[in-house]
Amino acid sequence: MSFEPLDCHIDDGLKSLLGKWKIPILIQLRAQQVLRFSDLYRALPGITKKMLTQTLKELEEDDLVNRKVYPVVPPKVEYQLSAHGQELIPTLDALHAWGIAHSAHLAHKQHRHD
Repeated sequence: MSFEPLDCHIDDGLKSLLGKWKIPILIQLRAQQVLRFSDLYRALPGITKKMLTQTLKELEEDDLVNRKVYPVVPPKVEYQLSAHGQELIPTLDALHAWGIAHSAHLAHKQHRHD
């Protein structure tokens, strides 16, 4: 597959994934299928509630995450990958595998220079 520099849609895809917390949230939703806000908050040490709310909203706007609100008191809200978000799973798997290989490559390169 060839890419024309001015007509490359890689940036379009990356814009939806860039941000410190987007991929970790997607990975949590992939692993657990359906999570409530509090479950996501506990699963992501270091994230603030404000940042989690903002990031979930962005992922929902990009149609990567579905938000379901139940009409109960207290409010119950669940999040899960949308069908469009599930299309990302093979890409996330490939990035994970590449990340492992890249880390090994850099470690090997560093070892050669020591």
